[in-house]
Amino acid sequence: MADTYDLRGLKCPMPVLKTRKRMLGLAPGERLWVHTSDPLAVIDIPHFCQESGHALIEIEKAEDGHRFLIERGA
Repeated sequence: MADTYDLRGLKCPMPVLKTRKRMLGLAPGERLWVHTSDPLAVIDIPHFCQESGHALIEIEKAEDGHRFLIERGA
């Protein structure tokens, strides 16, 4: 089961910067849910995953933003 990283209330670029730092602490293949309220996160998080070699497994629309399930790449 993946942990949830609550980044609601943070504005760009903080969700990506904090997600990047948190992903460094995971082993390849581990997953993390990232919960954001920043509307730009739907652009920034997928771009970060593609750029960093992580897999974006799922995006969920939440009442107060979005949730992203990210799997750590190699």
